[in-house]
Amino acid sequence: MAGLHKLPAHLSPLSPAAWIATFFGSGLLKPASGTWGSLAALAPGLLIAQNFGAAGLIIAAAFAYGFGHWASTIWIDGTKDKDPSPIVIDEVAGLWLTLTLAPLTPLGIALAFILFRLFDIVKPWPVRWADKNVGGATGIMLDDVLAGIWAALVLLAAREFGLI
Repeated sequence: MAGLHKLPAHLSPLSPAAWIATFFGSGLLKPASGTWGSLAALAPGLLIAQNFGAAGLIIAAAFAYGFGHWASTIWIDGTKDKDPSPIVIDEVAGLWLTLTLAPLTPLGIALAFILFRLFDIVKPWPVRWADKNVGGATGIMLDDVLAGIWAALVLLAAREFGLI
């Protein structure tokens, strides 16, 4: 069903935690909040990559992780949902990690996006382990970071074999 997710009752629409957790509201879109959040992260990620390279993306992903952990903690406080769909700052951190090893070509960018979403959805080990066994804000953030690392490693292999 199309529309918007609602914020938990204890968060104001103007709350910095709500803006960070939903990456400026992109996570409120339905269906497929994670895809919307990943799409919203793409343009800033490319700007970071073009201006600061892989090191800039790693630093930005670390900031996204830290602020995302803080915002996710506030979001889930008092709720029963362990990984609410509107929280997409984890996708931001994961996609930015994926972009660290993506060629900044249309094909490289498209593959980075597709591979990240694939690993985030399919959840190979240890992504699935983190999703199932690590709770709280750490669990929310960690599985997407691991999915981003998986996607980056596949991109690295594709580059090494001359496929991209």
